[in-house]
Amino acid sequence: MGNTEKPDVQGEGDYEAARRYGKEVKDYVESADIDKAAHEAAPKSPDEQREMDEAERAGRSHSKGGKERDMPLKPEAKKPQ
Repeated sequence: MGNTEKPDVQGEGDYEAARRYGKEVKDYVESADIDKAAHEAAPKSPDEQREMDEAERAGRSHSKGGKERDMPLKPEAKKPQ
């Protein structure tokens, strides 16, 4: 156990990649215009909206929960306080 070299871990155990990713996400969230990015990612037509909804349903069908009722496709409107 006297090996002082860093392990060459890859895949889900790639700690250096996880640290880089975490830093990049943090930097993005702190500096990005999230509202602008969300607006730019919004569907541009009803056809694109249907395509995005179908892709989301397909993705959710492969999730661990696998049931659409687990998470709504559309966010619920916030209630006024």
